[in-house]
Amino acid sequence: MRGARFGPFAAGLALLLAACGSSTAGTAPSTGAPIVFGAAVSLTGSQSKEGGLTKQGYDLWLEWINARGGIVVNNVKHPVQIIYEDDQSNANLSATLVQKLITTEKAQFILGPYGSAATATDAIIVEKNGIPMVESNGAAQSIFNKGYKYTFGVLSPANKYLTGVVDMAATLTPKPTTIAMLNANDNFSLEVGKAVEDYAASKGMQIVFSKSYPAAAPDVSGLISQAKATNPDIVMNSGHLAESIAINKAAKQLGLNAKIFAYSVGPSTPDFVSALGADANYVYDGSQWTPQVKYKPSFYLSVSDYVKAYETKYKSTEPPDYHVAESTAGCLAFQKAIENAGSLDPTKVRDALAALDVMTFFGQIKFDSRGINIYKPMVVEQIQHGTHYTVFPASVANGQPQYPTPTWSSR
Repeated sequence: MRGARFGPFAAGLALLLAACGSSTAGTAPSTGAPIVFGAAVSLTGSQSKEGGLTKQGYDLWLEWINARGGIVVNNVKHPVQIIYEDDQSNANLSATLVQKLITTEKAQFILGPYGSAATATDAIIVEKNGIPMVESNGAAQSIFNKGYKYTFGVLSPANKYLTGVVDMAATLTPKPTTIAMLNANDNFSLEVGKAVEDYAASKGMQIVFSKSYPAAAPDVSGLISQAKATNPDIVMNSGHLAESIAINKAAKQLGLNAKIFAYSVGPSTPDFVSALGADANYVYDGSQWTPQVKYKPSFYLSVSDYVKAYETKYKSTEPPDYHVAESTAGCLAFQKAIENAGSLDPTKVRDALAALDVMTFFGQIKFDSRGINIYKPMVVEQIQHGTHYTVFPASVANGQPQYPTPTWSSR
């Protein structure tokens, strides 16, 4: 009797509550549970400088998205959390920490680490767990040649890092024709170096010296002495910040002169200039992004507003370098994919990432079938009087190449 009497009332009440709680066009979004991202980043160790820049890029977006209430999924705003772990610049530790983030910290999505080595190990973990990872600092194509379905990279691949410098060099007078190529023996650096060696001949240039060295090698003087003996027009180093600083110091100490010094990673960071002072001048690098690019984003901030937001948040007198920008771009890829999926289901978000094609302040974010962004070009920077100038291509340049580089004794 009691069930029969209250049954119709309960059913009517349920319908009323459902109607009141449903979202219709024009209603304000409600607030849902936080979306938890996990990131194992090099906060200590040999790549801590780059890891710190990575975290800056993530945190810049985090502050922005939460100021707006979070990511909107089906008219529900979800605030965002990022849980960090320090991988100590150790690729194997990075993978262990990513598993911890997924299993123990309940991270729903993974933001990538710093560096190709750590990205490669982390990719194994996210694939095993079926959790999407968007990474911004692992450019080695070897990561993306293993058939993974859950790893996406927003940055241009390794083979683009120094070929733009070769393109620029081919426009200069007198044209440089010989290259000494130095490579750290990690996957990213070797890919950068091989791309230069494969490309140089098409621009009328010859590789006269090519040698790899242990990553993070403390002493590169023997390598520099060997390169000096070949009298190259261009000295290129494919490595990271600490290695670029060491090579530049050794080149000065041993009197290795060249018309162009160009390094894949390092010169774009504030630490390169602060470590070398005036000796950083004239050095070139291939850059994923500079404040001079002219992209017209479809959401988030404009290029100029991004620079202002960075300088304000971090009380910096210098604009962000590309490590910061690409890290923010990784967050934007996740944001837009989640919005497009209308779901927090990892498989649906993965599918939305695979279909993503958006323009951001960082450039176009679109992935090939492997998950890497081959659609965004790079630019060339040069340090002049302690300041970074974009010098190539001419369409975005705010300076001209200072060429040839003066000899060490005449500076």
